[in-house]
Amino acid sequence: MTPPLAGRVVVVTRPAAQAARFASLVAAAGAQPLLLPTLEIAAVELDADARRRLAPDDYDWVVFTSSNAVDSALAQLPHPRRARVAAVGRATARALEHCGIRVAAFPRTTSDSEGLLELDCFAEPRGQRILILKGRGGRTLLRDELARRGAEVVLGDVYERRRAPADASALQALRQACATGSVVIAATSAEVLAALLELAPEEGCPALRDATLLVPGERVASSARDFGWRGRIVVATGAEDAIMAETLGRVFGPGSSPGTA
Repeated sequence: MTPPLAGRVVVVTRPAAQAARFASLVAAAGAQPLLLPTLEIAAVELDADARRRLAPDDYDWVVFTSSNAVDSALAQLPHPRRARVAAVGRATARALEHCGIRVAAFPRTTSDSEGLLELDCFAEPRGQRILILKGRGGRTLLRDELARRGAEVVLGDVYERRRAPADASALQALRQACATGSVVIAATSAEVLAALLELAPEEGCPALRDATLLVPGERVASSARDFGWRGRIVVATGAEDAIMAETLGRVFGPGSSPGTA
């Protein structure tokens, strides 16, 4: 049987250190992965005052917003012992459990703030102290909504995202792949997609926005449309490597039909 992604190039835009597993999964499905990281992840160094302010066990809940937050926070802060721990998705929960930390709550069907806010344990957090460990910048929905529900919310920026330097050979390979019409762009967030469009603007890669785009959820799909994406948008249920790869396999496997998400 022909592999479902045979003859396709899948552009992997994850940070370089996090790209290998997804690249291997799509390669196993017959695709040619093209590594084109658009962002780099760098830890934010916490001084003594910040480490005291963000001591996990001074809070009722500690929320980790990504596996990057797990890596950067646990390199500088004590592991939570008394505080309950929540994660925004399954991949983040898995990263915490790999470090020996029990995860009390995470959304089962999504990997975002909306899913976390739907959990019963955060329905009425009035009077609770909640620490959110996150990347610099980003969305404010989780903080704003928990505060609106009566929680005392403290933010800890433990890492930052930086634009990755342009790789001329990878960008040339991207232009060539887009010209074939058999390319899939995998972008795990609106920020990743925006960085890609900066690296490969319309005048340098005019066919990019006509490519098939794989994203984790309707929110990122909506951002893509706002960015002027013209091609097919395939929406996965989460940003985990396996979920993204399995979604592509279903979309392009036997019995699939063309269309837009």
